Amino acid sequence: MKSNYTSLILPPLIVFALFLFLWQGCVELFSLPPYLVPSPYRVLKIASENYSTLLIATLLTAAAAVGGFLLSFAVGTSVALIFSQSKIVRQSFYPYAIFLQTVPIVAIAPLIVVWFGNGFFSVILVSFIISLFPIITNGTMGLLAVKKEWLDLFLINNASASQILFKLRFPNAVPYLFTGAKISSGLSVIGAIVGEFFAGYGAKYHGLGYLITFTSGQMKTDYLFAAVFMSTVLGLVFFGGVSLLSSYVLQRRGVANEPS
Repeated sequence: MKSNYTSLILPPLIVFALFLFLWQGCVELFSLPPYLVPSPYRVLKIASENYSTLLIATLLTAAAAVGGFLLSFAVGTSVALIFSQSKIVRQSFYPYAIFLQTVPIVAIAPLIVVWFGNGFFSVILVSFIISLFPIITNGTMGLLAVKKEWLDLFLINNASASQILFKLRFPNAVPYLFTGAKISSGLSVIGAIVGEFFAGYGAKYHGLGYLITFTSGQMKTDYLFAAVFMSTVLGLVFFGGVSLLSSYVLQRRGVANEPS
């Protein structure tokens, strides 16, 4: 078990160390100005100097992303359950689910601010919208991907529609839902940051999206790099958390792998 964790963690750490070394080398070799490309040391220094601000911003963005992700998972699963029960409903409304994926979120976010105002709720809505589609599509796929012989067995035993749905279709869809959840976990962070570009939170506290916009406009590139790095870490934490939960649940259910 220890060797497995080492094999998973060590290669990315080596790549990251090489990346930092290459980054520092390019800055020194080409004498890049700090306002264009700051060195890793400058980024680390500004991050340590503004640790509390970055931490509060990360926690605010994380809270909005969690809210958007949980809302998208609940709504997406419910919609997938409805889609699995009616072909007419699925064919009628599925194109509108695709609409959520095809329309740029930067075009929707200003409308949400107009309708619901600035603040935390609007940021959650943006995160929810951008992370909803993978749950719907993967959940619907899993609910419909039931083996015919299993369905026939339920029908022969006079199973009701609700029994077929919750004892056959839904358990079969769990791996698919986790696949969608892993995709949505990263999208929820992106949605929260984009929402903060437009909605913000207030005069006192700001999320990572606001810090990215502010530092970019002020040409504080080292601070910008620090905010982007925290955004990346947040996305990785979200994805890793959902992946660990997925592995735990699927192992408990005796499922070896998620659907590809």
